[in-house]
This record gives sequence, structure tokens and C-alpha cells, in this order.
Amino acid sequence: MKKLVLAYNPVSGHAAFKKRLDYIIEAFQRRNIMILPYRTRIDNRGYFERFVEDAQADGIIAAGGDGTVHEVVNLMRHGHIELPLGIFGSGTSNDFATNLHINENLEEYFDTIRDGRTRRVDVGLCGETCFINVASAGIMTGIAHEVNVRLKNALGKMAYYIRGIGEIPKFRSLPLTIETDTETVDVEAYLFVIINSATVGSMKCVAANARVDDGRLDLLAIKKCAVPQIMKISGDLIAGKPVDSNPHVLHLQSRHFRVSSSVELQSDLDGELGPMLPLSIETLPQALEVFA
Repeated sequence: MKKLVLAYNPVSGHAAFKKRLDYIIEAFQRRNIMILPYRTRIDNRGYFERFVEDAQADGIIAAGGDGTVHEVVNLMRHGHIELPLGIFGSGTSNDFATNLHINENLEEYFDTIRDGRTRRVDVGLCGETCFINVASAGIMTGIAHEVNVRLKNALGKMAYYIRGIGEIPKFRSLPLTIETDTETVDVEAYLFVIINSATVGSMKCVAANARVDDGRLDLLAIKKCAVPQIMKISGDLIAGKPVDSNPHVLHLQSRHFRVSSSVELQSDLDGELGPMLPLSIETLPQALEVFA
């Protein structure tokens, strides 16, 4: 019988995943798969690796939002765990799962896991920390850390939007120096994102040619511009239109990036607090095997 470790965040999303735990266990039992639940904790380093080793697992499922997937991927990397990863998107933000079109039909996705169908995807690396979907810094990128947990659980994504409205009067451009494999660019920008997939912040097509398996990452920076241009970019993003060709958006593709600024700026990695700038980021091509 195949065995899978189910790593779940008990407070992710609306903190409702625990009510679906029985459904998931039953669904996999019907497929002759044993589920071994692992409840994430504040410090999982060491505990998770031993749990997976003792379980002699054939794979791992991360249940939660992008932050939970981020944590599990880093635990796997630091623990040298080479197993395929499934994703049960149950958080406030499930961008990576959305981009891979998994969880759209759970019964079909569970069949995919049962049949062992996988694909390999790229991973970003910032220092010693991996990110699966996005590294960012600038105006509004820290909102995820400023939203009250109870408010986020009650309102979901709307909590981010409400918090974001209050940031608009604070919009100030930032001086950035961006180095890629082939060029160095100086730009005044409000924010930048370095993305692995085209789905960011629940917006499904930020960059038309961003791919999770092309061995490169995409950087997009919103340049200093007037409010009408910012509103146009925001409107296109909400409408699901790519903005990488907008003249007020800088778009670069590279395997490596270094981003620095003359002002203090903290980064964000998959919704988790990242290091202060400067950032040195590289692509780990097809470093992760996922059920998809």
C-alpha cells in the first residue's frame, strides 16, 4: 500500500481544513493509499524530516496556502527529501496550485496522485531559502504580514484588498538596481516581483510567457508613473490580462537576479518575510517533482 504524509496547516485559509481531513483520508483509502497526517508547528525543522523517514513515505501532500507549500518545500530541501509533492490548496492564497490547474477537480487530482503522474518544476532560491512562486519587495508587498489573522480567516482575500486601500496614499517610488545574466538596469519603481509562475496574488496571468519549467524566473517592476497608469495596470491584472508588455512595467527574464536599493527594503518570499535587500536569487531548474 502506498503511503503519503499529509502535512497540513491547522489555521490556513479559514482554518476549515480540519473539517475536510476525514474526506481526504476516505478518498485515499478508496484508492488503496494510506494517509499519515502531520500537523505543522511553529518549528518543524528536524521533526518533519524524521516523521517522513519513519513513515517510509512514497510522497508528500502539502495542505494549506502558498505559505504552507513554501514551508514544506524548504523542509524537503534542507532534509534532502527526494519525494514527489502533492498540493491541496486550502489557504487564503493558492497561486501555485492554481497555476498548475490542480485541485480544480479533487477526485481527478487524487487519481493523478494514485497513478503517480508527476512533472518537474523550477524553484527559486534566495540565500538558503527556496520560494516556489514569488519573491517581492516594495509598496504593498508586506500586506500579508500586516493583516490580522482573524480578519484574514473571516474575509479571505478581501482582507488584503481592504488593507491595500489604506496603502494608496503612501505610494512612493524606490530606486532599484537590477542585475541579470546579461544586463544591469536602474529603475524607479513602486514594487517588483520575481515570479516562477504566471499567477500572483490570485491574478492568473501576470506575465504571458512565465513558465514553471523553463529554467528562468521573470521579474516585473511597476515603474514610477501617474495614478491613471497605475489604475490601468491594476485593472488589467484584476481582469486577468498580462501586463509584461505595458510600457510602465519593466519585464526581465533571467536565471539569476540581484536586486539592490539605496533605501532599506524587506523582501517577501511566498507571503513569508524574507531578507532585507540586496537579494541574490537564482533558479533551480526542475528541482521539484510535483503530482500534476
